[in-house]
Amino acid sequence: MKLIEFINVEKSFKGRKVINELNFSIYSNEIIALIGSNGCGKTTTIRMVLGITEPDKGMIKRWSKDFNKKVGAQLQTTPFFEGFSVENNLKLFSTFYQSRLTNEKIAEILKNYSLLDVKNTLASKLSLGQQKRLAISITTLHNPDLVILDEPTAGLDPSGQREVQNMIRRLKSQGKSVLFSSHDMLEVRNTADRILIMDRGKLLEDGGLETILKKHGVSGFEELYYQLIKKENQNG
Repeated sequence: MKLIEFINVEKSFKGRKVINELNFSIYSNEIIALIGSNGCGKTTTIRMVLGITEPDKGMIKRWSKDFNKKVGAQLQTTPFFEGFSVENNLKLFSTFYQSRLTNEKIAEILKNYSLLDVKNTLASKLSLGQQKRLAISITTLHNPDLVILDEPTAGLDPSGQREVQNMIRRLKSQGKSVLFSSHDMLEVRNTADRILIMDRGKLLEDGGLETILKKHGVSGFEELYYQLIKKENQNG
């Protein structure tokens, strides 16, 4: 099922076009990596997927009129109350989402996200990796169809990165779609079903990694990325 479809979407800020004729779709039960250099339009694209920012031109089709109730988003700011414990954060956010979680369900969530041992710890006292896991657990409390994660492993050590990547794969195993942005080529290669490569507001490639590598006659993801960016700069 198609969840999101961008059709010739354009967006400008202060006279500068940051999104240029963007066309792509998000389908159910897939993991998509959105990659590109800083300023390429990733954040604006994510904001438009969420409905926070509207396009100047083009159309964004969504699978449901109340889609915002079926989307979970973890942006770069941490969406929890630092003065509350881990467990109380989950209880508080469950009331916001009207999820009515039982104590047994909260314990299950804490266990699934490796937070059971720190359930009584203040969120502000958690390690960065624990904060990331708490943020993602809150993002998925209302059982969304689409989960959006903006650089979910930024700043984490390799162990923390693997934990988050495993969470992303687990979300897919539960039937959800995940759109995440990243600068980590290895993470993208190990996690994503599809990649969207952007530069200067344009979509340069959309598809499975192996298919795109074969199309451009390269063997490595890094080589592919820099070849595309170089070609775009030459044409621009």
